[in-house]
Amino acid sequence: MSLIESTIEALGPWSWFVLGLLLLGLEILAPGTIFLWFGLSAIVVGIVSLVYDFAWQIDVSLFIVLSLVSLLIGRRLMIRLISEKGDPGLNQRGSRYVGREFTLATPLSEGAGNLSIDDTIWRITGPDLPAGTKVRVESIDGVRLVVTRAE
Repeated sequence: MSLIESTIEALGPWSWFVLGLLLLGLEILAPGTIFLWFGLSAIVVGIVSLVYDFAWQIDVSLFIVLSLVSLLIGRRLMIRLISEKGDPGLNQRGSRYVGREFTLATPLSEGAGNLSIDDTIWRITGPDLPAGTKVRVESIDGVRLVVTRAE
């Protein structure tokens, strides 16, 4: 009997926990949410093996079935989560300000001016307005925010 076979036989059901932890560790080293589902399946098989004393063939069959089912369900879940968490304005910071209202600190003259938002000073275009006027960002024109008087 080889060293691996004797170790698996000595560990019994705990060998599934070891396999599960190794697969979860492999997921950390090679992320992609593939090994995660196999690792979780191995841990579930370990729990089942502690409760019921099945033959090793049944344990392996259960691991294969659980791995495939969890992989398919996990992939659907990950696709749904990724599509919900996307940030459409990630590379267009100004798009996050469209529809928001701000107060002009400096006047908007000759159709151009500046607007301080958070820690950034944006160039803005719009009608001539005095300082202290509330403006609404309507759209983006390149790197400039297009504003109008807020009502």
